[in-house]
Amino acid sequence: MKTTIDRAGRLVIPRELRAQVGLSAGDVRVTVVGSGVFIEPIAHDDVEEEEGRLVIPSKGLTLTADAVGDLRYADQK
Repeated sequence: MKTTIDRAGRLVIPRELRAQVGLSAGDVRVTVVGSGVFIEPIAHDDVEEEEGRLVIPSKGLTLTADAVGDLRYADQK
């Protein structure tokens, strides 16, 4: 999926992508690994424990193999 960064340095994450990964308005953590930038929501009170791991409950659509394929296809256009 293609997007742009404006002169002020703002990046718009398309609504469809935000919905698929459960990213909503609020604070996020941005980290750089190599040449990649990772954006993840900062966990607050809604963190749950599942099988001994802390997870943020999904608020978006379920990410399926088909959805990943659609994203990859859209990015190639």
